[in-house]
Amino acid sequence: MSLSTPSDRFERIRGTDLLSTLRSDPSSLLGTLVVAALTGVALVGPLVLGDPTSGSLSNSLQAPSLAHPLGTDPLGRDMLTRLVYGARVTLGIAVAVTLVRLTIGMVIGLVAGVVGGLVEESLMRLVDFLFAFPGMVLALVVAGVLGPSLQNALLALAVVGWGSYARVVRGSVLSVREEPFVDAAKLAGVSRPRLVITHLVPNVAGPVVVLASLNLGGVLLAASGLSFLGLGAQPPTPEWGTMIANGAPYLRTAPWLINAPGIAIALTVFGFNLLGDGLRDALDIEEVSH
Repeated sequence: MSLSTPSDRFERIRGTDLLSTLRSDPSSLLGTLVVAALTGVALVGPLVLGDPTSGSLSNSLQAPSLAHPLGTDPLGRDMLTRLVYGARVTLGIAVAVTLVRLTIGMVIGLVAGVVGGLVEESLMRLVDFLFAFPGMVLALVVAGVLGPSLQNALLALAVVGWGSYARVVRGSVLSVREEPFVDAAKLAGVSRPRLVITHLVPNVAGPVVVLASLNLGGVLLAASGLSFLGLGAQPPTPEWGTMIANGAPYLRTAPWLINAPGIAIALTVFGFNLLGDGLRDALDIEEVSH
């Protein structure tokens, strides 16, 4: 992997080459369109639809129709409205958790890679400790201790999933710091903070962006799983995992209660995975563990 200039990888992330590469690959283009469409629905949909928590028992469990394209739930609430509002909640959780993970992992990885020695060893042993437990199991424990709520689920997922970012960033830093331009910057008297900001961070941005895009789908699944188990978003919040949990008792009589949010989750994860693969190819990242 060539790193000829300190900001080459960063410029590729921002430049038109990335966009043209994504457009030229059918699967990457499909993933981009899916993610863009879902993001648009999450941002604009709630502005034009009604209250997702209002309904009438006289409309309870109505099958899909022109009046209610995705049917209604046991309380007579429109499923399409709740699904659209749920897109904002569920995607918001996934993005927030990923940003927190990325921030923590970026800081830990940079410190470990730059400082080295005992500090690096200690931080990496902490990462190893996190990887000793399945992430979802650890998140369940944390969420169970903190109590069922959307905020606690977000916190539980954020604090147990930053290890992969720390590993990727540390590995990238160890590779980049051996490059000639880093040695030249040190000889020129560049301070360590400036060296990190102007030389190291731009060159580790590519793998981190790819990892984040691949992680978004997994985070969304985990967040929906916690809500399904009653540890995440609580009724009447229209979160996709909660909607599936509420519709489970009516699987035989009203399958649309589960089908709609289930398909939405699958489609979103599918889109993020395709987008992540496209970014990996566009940025020439050989392998990113997620």
